[in-house]
Amino acid sequence: MADYNYLFKYIIVGDAGVGKSCLLLQFTDRRFRAEHDMTIGVEFGHRVVEIDDQRIKLQIWDTAGQEAFRSITRAYYRGATGALLVFDIGRRATFDHLAQWLLDARQNAQPNMVIILVANKSDLERREVSTEEGAWFARQNGLFFLETSAKTGQNVESAFLDTARQIYENLQAGMYDLSTDTHGITVGMPQRPRPTQMQRTEANMPSLTYACCGTGS
Repeated sequence: MADYNYLFKYIIVGDAGVGKSCLLLQFTDRRFRAEHDMTIGVEFGHRVVEIDDQRIKLQIWDTAGQEAFRSITRAYYRGATGALLVFDIGRRATFDHLAQWLLDARQNAQPNMVIILVANKSDLERREVSTEEGAWFARQNGLFFLETSAKTGQNVESAFLDTARQIYENLQAGMYDLSTDTHGITVGMPQRPRPTQMQRTEANMPSLTYACCGTGS
């Protein structure tokens, strides 16, 4: 039995080497690995979080950034309800390629997918993309925006949780048809707490009927 109220499917996209896998590892395992093999195809991670007392399982697909795997990435958009669009503040080219990544997302994903623009590697001393440029791109395209560091953990939680909160708010507003799984949302069935020994004993005890004492005639 599923121990969550909802499952949200995420996809992480962006150029190779921007830190997508490191963001996922920091969020799921709270650790950073400096040496990381290049993602081939798609990798996967998950974590259960709480939004407004609802247990929500985030199922996160980390995609390869190389052009050779772009067709595989496009297939994963169709089943996602949230996306992290990631670039590296220390590499201008990764920012310049955002428009194409966003076009892919909007052509292949469902229309209500929540997208957050993530400017990663904020711990770098030298940067080629300013905060203002990232914020401007996000505003122009109707995206949420955060600067993160997969190395220090800065804003990594917020990137995933803020996206989940927005999806949940959209869900409460009736923006998704939950009768199908095309929106990347699955309704779960949270487990009930197991009864304690005292509760089990009380449940097996015979019920007692108490009569009120009144004044007899």
